[in-house]
Amino acid sequence: MELQPPFRKIIHVDMDAFYASVAQLDNPELRGKAIAVGGNELRGVISAASYEARKFGVKSAMSSNLAKQKCPHLIFVKTDFARYKEISAKIRAIFYEYTDLVEPLSLDEAYLDVTENKKGNPSANDIAREIRQRIFDEIGLRASAGISINKFIAKVASDINKPNGQKTVHPNEVILFLEELPVNKFYGVGKVTAAKMYNLGIFVGNDLKKKSLEELVKFFGKAGTNYYNIVRGIHNSKVKPNRIQKSIAAERTFNENISSEIFMIDKLEKIADELERRMKKSDTKGKTITLKIKYSDFTQQTRSKTKAVFMQTKREFFPVVKELLFQEKLKNSVRLLGISFGNLNTEKKEPVWVQLQFEF
Repeated sequence: MELQPPFRKIIHVDMDAFYASVAQLDNPELRGKAIAVGGNELRGVISAASYEARKFGVKSAMSSNLAKQKCPHLIFVKTDFARYKEISAKIRAIFYEYTDLVEPLSLDEAYLDVTENKKGNPSANDIAREIRQRIFDEIGLRASAGISINKFIAKVASDINKPNGQKTVHPNEVILFLEELPVNKFYGVGKVTAAKMYNLGIFVGNDLKKKSLEELVKFFGKAGTNYYNIVRGIHNSKVKPNRIQKSIAAERTFNENISSEIFMIDKLEKIADELERRMKKSDTKGKTITLKIKYSDFTQQTRSKTKAVFMQTKREFFPVVKELLFQEKLKNSVRLLGISFGNLNTEKKEPVWVQLQFEF
């Protein structure tokens, strides 16, 4: 099967160890050292790790305790989201000099559709290289990039030559690239799904391709249809410049585990204050409140309730939070609590645009 034009030119730009790199940028004494962002030597979960720390097996979402065991000389630094947002805005300003079709995924990564671009440059590969060089020259940070005909392949490709590299998968290379790609490298395939695929004899894309649509749906439900399409290079999701925010949250990890709901109310009050601030700052309201509970054994539980009207202020939503807390008995002592808003009032119709054909 050959893919048929027209082809889009999609770039996925992913900053290298963004939080850790910002810390090293702002503190020269940390450069070249193993650092972890978030947590501390005694407690917490780290948000990011420098490449120097990753060599020892330290990674995001790892407990600080375990990270320190793996890397005894690890240096912990505090998160600074105001600074991350400031730098992220500068990076996006560079993106917008090339195209208005920019879809941020987070502070440190984004999709760009450069099929038609403001520089009139027909080479997506050259644009990606130029953007990465500008980010380094103007901001001082390294970025990697993936370039291909759709978002899925670009996202996978951006990870191949990390850090500080890029990978282009041309239209005539897409099918072979996907057939040879290990299934655990497919974006969205986690450890559990990968293990299930291995048990079915699916190790690379070509193995996946041999399974019928019916088989994949039977094994993986709705995701089976997605796997059937993406391994054939079919992924029609456009770059969405007005990406809709689906939730707003605030949470806190505690220095000591908490066992009493009464003590948790005080902690949740402070979290609710922060959530209200974020809701007002973004001028957002929501109908669904979710309470997140992470226990001392790292198991996690969420409890949600949807109201008929939109809420924004603590006075409106905190009674729901307390109701969710006392909804059932706690399973264990608690190390983290979080509150999030979903079902937001941010839905809007997406613009329709026509994709033209250009030489890749």
